[in-house]
Amino acid sequence: MKNGIHPDYHPVVFRDAATGTQFLTRSTATSESTVEWSDGRTYPLITVDVTSDSHPFWTGAQRVMDTEGRVERFKRRYGMA
Repeated sequence: MKNGIHPDYHPVVFRDAATGTQFLTRSTATSESTVEWSDGRTYPLITVDVTSDSHPFWTGAQRVMDTEGRVERFKRRYGMA
């Protein structure tokens, strides 16, 4: 690997805005806000909108919404019964 071309990875805590779940990982992202982790150290805190903890696909709450009847309108338009 070439020296000096790779970004600086450092420990960062990500927090899910919907559920409040936090996880510690390495990232190149930085933040002004910090949080104290269970090991007693302070890490940068990044709040994200969606993680696997709150995403409908991973939680099983995913549903198909067809409130405007788009599927039926498509079938009528193109002759599919």
